[in-house]
Amino acid sequence: MEKPVYQRIVLKLSGEALAGSQGYGLDHEVLNLIADQVIEVQKLGVQVAIVVGGGNIWRGRSGIGMDRTTADYMGMLATVINALALQDALEKKNMQTRVQTAIEMRQIAEPYIRRRAVRHLEKGRVVIFACGTGNPYFSTDTTAALRAAEIEAEVILLAKNIDGVYDDDPKKNPNAKKFQRISYIEVLNRGLNVMDTTAISLCMDNKIPIMVFGLKDHHNIKDAVLGKKIGTIVEEV
Repeated sequence: MEKPVYQRIVLKLSGEALAGSQGYGLDHEVLNLIADQVIEVQKLGVQVAIVVGGGNIWRGRSGIGMDRTTADYMGMLATVINALALQDALEKKNMQTRVQTAIEMRQIAEPYIRRRAVRHLEKGRVVIFACGTGNPYFSTDTTAALRAAEIEAEVILLAKNIDGVYDDDPKKNPNAKKFQRISYIEVLNRGLNVMDTTAISLCMDNKIPIMVFGLKDHHNIKDAVLGKKIGTIVEEV
């Protein structure tokens, strides 16, 4: 039997990834693909927590002329829509799932309680964290780093529409170089678009590696958990 190198992970999914090729809203084919991969990983004995973004529905910086705090709270609500959609996709495949929100909305989800989240993971349930940190001015990248530190996850799997970290935008520059391994400090110094600086700093302080890879390959999440060399690993060098 294949043996995972990580026992507890945080999977960070951007809202854009959930939109698939349509660019907005939810792509149910993508949701089902993610659900299949999460279940595949969970069957290896890995405890899976997920942090979802909301950029497929609303991004705080899209609120031109709007109060920043209001725009950010709207983005938090968008993450709840994504979390519920992902929960539905997982539970239709008989995977027990809990959504926990940083802003209480008891009719549809549990409030975020660290000990309860850990207990769910220990019981083999998938836990989805929504509403970011519950505070404006903090991204869901920072949420992923914070929750990973809180639940003592061994790695953050950062699933993107791009297959790793490059020294330039590969969509604009065909000669962009892909990194196999890079340090937190170099990511910060180069200003690379991996996660925001708060998230990178939090991971660096807590020595949480970040594995960046493309979501399109049907087995990338499993391969990442098995320690195969895919994408880019951001860690202490």
